[in-house]
Amino acid sequence: MEQTELERVAEAILFAAGEPVELERIAMAAECDPDEAEQAVRSLMDRLSYERRGIRILRLEHAYQMCSSGEMSSYVTRALETRKPPRLSSAQLETLTVIAYYQPATRAYIEQIRGVDSAYSVGALLNKHLIEECGRLNVPGRPILYRTTPDFLRTFGLESLDELPEIEKMQFGKQELPQQEEETES
Repeated sequence: MEQTELERVAEAILFAAGEPVELERIAMAAECDPDEAEQAVRSLMDRLSYERRGIRILRLEHAYQMCSSGEMSSYVTRALETRKPPRLSSAQLETLTVIAYYQPATRAYIEQIRGVDSAYSVGALLNKHLIEECGRLNVPGRPILYRTTPDFLRTFGLESLDELPEIEKMQFGKQELPQQEEETES
């Protein structure tokens, strides 16, 4: 299949899906190599961006999704009469930050880092589909593990979690002795 045909196939799949589609699924549907499918999707992404079209394709880790251009958001909002999603409170933003950097994380671990109860914030983030349950920790009580979702990546304009800014992570249970300053002889 030639490049332009692959682009048309990818465009149709992404438009119809309305949600992220794994690159492997696009390649399987087009009966081509995943590298060819990725080249076609990236070419389509570049063309849509270069032509300043009303739609864009976002890369979300190993998947792609078609969405409206950010430049057109006010028009889309007015036409569809959608409301802006509710803002995140500072408590929710702190909780989301802990989960994003330490995932998968239990609520107890989040509370240990934040120093306050986080039940409400975790529930609110689950309702906003920014986090999801991803299993249970194999310890007594089997606490739920949480991780971020593709909606988190899309909301914050990230392709993957690797794009999160570096932070100095806290280590619990490990005590480090302060470095002693060496005396300088004058």
